[in-house]
Amino acid sequence: MSSHHFVKEQQEPAVFILNTEGLNFDGISPLLEWVPTVLVWQECLDTVLSWGIKIDVILATETFQKENLQLLEEQYPVKFLTASPENTLDEGLQYLLATKHPAAHLVGVSHLRCMDLEGKLDLFDLTIMDAGWKYYPVKSGKFKKWFAESTIQLLGREGMPVEISNESGKLMLPLIYLTQLEVPEGITEIEGKGIFWVGEEVNSEG
Repeated sequence: MSSHHFVKEQQEPAVFILNTEGLNFDGISPLLEWVPTVLVWQECLDTVLSWGIKIDVILATETFQKENLQLLEEQYPVKFLTASPENTLDEGLQYLLATKHPAAHLVGVSHLRCMDLEGKLDLFDLTIMDAGWKYYPVKSGKFKKWFAESTIQLLGREGMPVEISNESGKLMLPLIYLTQLEVPEGITEIEGKGIFWVGEEVNSEG
């Protein structure tokens, strides 16, 4: 780490890569600007290594670890964390909690997992990157942001009423599992009766 880098390590959101399908380095490089802690699931390892990213933790099965012990030297000071395909996300989040990382970008986690993560939102600030979209939770039920003219997505409990206000007027609607919304340029405000997630398209094609 260079000497002009004074940010305390854990302040940067960790980057946890579980799937690299449809993702390229340009899509993820903005997350790496301040040398965050990087966790990678074994299936993504070759792709992530080809991007030349420094990896801190590889989540892997015991078999994978035995067959790839050389990685511990090649990628020193990387460490292995034992996980299975079913519990990779939970194991990684447990590790981040134990190492006092208050925030994480979950890369390649399906947005369908948003609801499963609600129990973790008291512990972390989480962002999900899924197939060219970035999703972040609105814990307070109130959201206000300036958007360029675009399409956003809302995810939340099925049937939860939300009120959307912007240049186009006011709209009340019950959330269906994933609600697409065209927003005009300017401030959009959204209020819901509970936690909901907002999805924005990010450019990761290439």
